[in-house]
Amino acid sequence: MVFRTLKQEDQHTHEVHCSRERSRAAWEIIEEYLMPFVEQEKYQISRKCRLHPENDIFRDQEENKIHVDINEWRCGYCKKIFRGEKFLDQHFDNRHYNLLNVSESKCLADLCGALHCDFTMDSYSKFRKTKCNPAAAARNHHLCESLADSCFPVGQSPSANRLHELFLRQFCDAHTCSGGRKPFPRGKKKHTSIFYLAISILTLMLLPIFYLIVYLHQRCHSNLLNYSIFHDSEWINSDFHWYMQRNKKRNPRVEAHLTTWTKIEAFIVGKLKIYQNNCLHRLPEFMKCAVSFTN
Repeated sequence: MVFRTLKQEDQHTHEVHCSRERSRAAWEIIEEYLMPFVEQEKYQISRKCRLHPENDIFRDQEENKIHVDINEWRCGYCKKIFRGEKFLDQHFDNRHYNLLNVSESKCLADLCGALHCDFTMDSYSKFRKTKCNPAAAARNHHLCESLADSCFPVGQSPSANRLHELFLRQFCDAHTCSGGRKPFPRGKKKHTSIFYLAISILTLMLLPIFYLIVYLHQRCHSNLLNYSIFHDSEWINSDFHWYMQRNKKRNPRVEAHLTTWTKIEAFIVGKLKIYQNNCLHRLPEFMKCAVSFTN
């Protein structure tokens, strides 16, 4: 595996007057804070809208980035591997400049003022107070409203009307020096937790196995119980005959009752089903009950 850095790219770097980093930040904001609502409305953004993917000069290159590992990035065009994303960006500038649509596409970074790129790029922005520039706020607010008008024309359709209103609330209202309003009040795209997804799949896989184990355990327990009752009844049968033979001389009527053993056996098995846990050690009592039952 060969890793490459900027020094290994010997071809001349073509200068593009558009920040790739800020364009990437603008696109991530569009993906996170706008597109979920557009998809929910099933609305097709026009090619004339500057937020359309084809109007991003770096979009094709960004889609050909393959993040293999934390320190491994692969070029989707030539399959070369780099240690970091910045080296892959430089590789794109050096070797794949011809794939940029510089004639028709526009710089998405130019919209960062309207889309609050600085708010998302600076991880400490919510804790750091900066002096508001009224002129810059008014300029960004005007740009934001022009995006809403061109991308979601009022009166075009009910979906366009709703998205126009959402865009104003989501992006434009925060461009003010009065304070009290933050960008993206409608929230962003909800990411499905990989851990939660893995746990859900694992649960669905193990649940049938659990029920199968419970079923087999109950079936095995039932078979063992039936075998135990049958085995115990056979043992009591032989023991009862021995008991009856021993008491022939003491009770002459016992011999006559030997032919009624089927009835006695059914009585004992019924007792075993009720007292299966403690019947065996009370055998003499069952014998006396059986004899008295036949009298």
